[in-house]
Amino acid sequence: MRVRALVAGLSTVAVLATGCGGLEAQLSTGDSDKASKPDKGSISDARKKLAKLQVKGRAPRTGFDRDEFGPSWADVDRNGCDTRNDILKRDLEDETFKPGTHDCIVLTGTLKDPYSGKTIKFKRGQDTSTAVQIDHLIPLSDAWQKGAQQWSATKRKEFANDPLNLQATDGPLNGQKSDSDAATWLPPLKSYRCTYIARQIDVKAKYDVWVTAAEKSAMETILDGC
Repeated sequence: MRVRALVAGLSTVAVLATGCGGLEAQLSTGDSDKASKPDKGSISDARKKLAKLQVKGRAPRTGFDRDEFGPSWADVDRNGCDTRNDILKRDLEDETFKPGTHDCIVLTGTLKDPYSGKTIKFKRGQDTSTAVQIDHLIPLSDAWQKGAQQWSATKRKEFANDPLNLQATDGPLNGQKSDSDAATWLPPLKSYRCTYIARQIDVKAKYDVWVTAAEKSAMETILDGC
């Protein structure tokens, strides 16, 4: 079963930082169905974590570069597959794989996009792969301005490849989000916003990323409606 095969690869990444529990535990074991439906306990946990996050203004974006978070899609869990393919395996259905890659390179699959509700066909290729992209729920640039400038290179690499902070989604929608935080962008599918915000809070609590006042207010508003 593909979920079981993925568990071993993702579990190492999931425990690289503290704060395991709730949605993080579900995602680290590939239980994306449960993670899409946060229960009252997860929402309560999100509220408590949000209350403890530092509230500060954005630091300057000066010095930000994607390379500051390590090479794109590194194999940090050393399962032989890069992180992008790990997440495609977790989030897509009916995958096919490139022969001879030990099911590491995803060739095709179907994504039920949680951000839009659309069903998207994925086909690996120069002109087609971008239909499905991997979103950092907390964008790297945003994290850079809210604490990551002070992190070690190792911590930034872990953050950039943590399954909790990654979601396969519609490519154009990911481009639209860019480096926005919760104050300026939310998934169009309103039924997913509770999960989206709870996951963002889990990531921020795990890595000690602060929030702006506007961002915290937006998060509180979403949680109030969950």
